[in-house]
Parts: sequence; structure tokens; C-alpha cells
Amino acid sequence: MLSFEKVSLSFGRRTILQNVHFELAPKEIVALLGESGAGKSSIFRLLIGEWKPTLGSIRLDDFRLESLSLENLQKYRRQIGIVFQDFRLLPQKTVFENVSFALEVCGEEEKIPQVVPSLLRLTGLYERKDQFPHSLSGGEKQRVAIARALVHNPKILIADEATGNLDPKNSRDIADLFARLHREKGLTIILATHDPTLVMRTNPRIIRLHQGKILFDEKKCPPEKAFQGLL
Repeated sequence: MLSFEKVSLSFGRRTILQNVHFELAPKEIVALLGESGAGKSSIFRLLIGEWKPTLGSIRLDDFRLESLSLENLQKYRRQIGIVFQDFRLLPQKTVFENVSFALEVCGEEEKIPQVVPSLLRLTGLYERKDQFPHSLSGGEKQRVAIARALVHNPKILIADEATGNLDPKNSRDIADLFARLHREKGLTIILATHDPTLVMRTNPRIIRLHQGKILFDEKKCPPEKAFQGLL
């Protein structure tokens, strides 16, 4: 169970989040919607422990984020897989090496022969395993990033504008991959997006943010309400 318990975030006189409160159950898929600056990326930065809340508490099972030591923060971060809009691949490494690298830096090289090929097949990239990022399409790069995010078998996958740099076809393909990961692996997924295609194809619970506050939180929200004022 992930919970944000009356979380506020401020920097000096600037208030970023105000009294944000929600819970995510295991195997749930949620989309954070809102205009630029509404607080979506700030929630993600809090969730990965990059920032600490000014008020309130954030919990994932037995972890209370604001009180974690550096050692426990690293353990906690292995519970979270992260996918960014700009892919963040290592250009000098192949597809296989990019995914493997996340295990290498944690001293878990022995897992590479089993884990990495399995993830590349899951994401449809096995035949591209020896290619370098410059030869991949945007959709393929994002699939590499998703495979890399899954190497530690995380409890939660967070995706920050994961289709923001993709054309419509690749956006649909990535949306369908998220839906399949949720359906087949029971993965808890949090999406921050401006993309109606991603929302319509994953059918998530909608948390709509406005100026750092939750405007509404609905499990079955029609697209016209979810994106009102955003498109």
C-alpha cells in the first residue's frame, strides 16, 4: 500500500503541494492529470525520495520516506521503477547493456543472463538487443527504458510523460504495453500524462491536480471530464 498522508511541499514562500492525500492499493493503475505546474512531477520526486515533504508523511508498506536513512533509501528505491519522457539511455551501450546496467550498479550481475533476456522479450526488443540507442525509434527507446525500470521487479512503476516525445502510433503501443504489464504482471502503475490516448487505453483511476491540490479523484472518470481545460 502506498499512501500520501496530508502531504504539503514548499520551497521558501512558494507552495508546490497543499494537503495532498491519497492511497494506492496494490495492482492499481492511476493517472495524475493536471496543467503544467500542477504538482505531478513534484509528487514523483517525493515518491522516489529526491525531496522530502514539508508536512505530512509518505509510506510504502513498511517504509516511511521522510525518515529513511541513505542506506534504506537505496533499498526503497529498488521497489520503484521509473520511466521518463526523455528515455535517459546510455548512448554508448547496446539495448542489452542498457538494461543490464541497472543490475550491474547494484552488484547483481549474476541475475543478468536470466532477467534481461526475459524483459527484452516482454517488451518486444529481444531482436534489437545488440543495437545502440541511435538506431532505435522513439517507441523502441521507451521500451528499453521500461525494460530497465523493471529489472528489480519493482512494486510500483511510475511513468512521467512517458509518451510525451512519441508519435501517435508509438504512443498507442506504449499505452498498450503499460496496460499489458498491469493486466499480466499485476504491476501497480502511476502515470503522469497529458496524453488522452494513454488514459483511454489503460483505463486508470484519475487523480486530477490543480495548483498543487487534488481537484478530484475518481475510479471511473470520462475523458471529457478528466481532460477538461487541458487540451
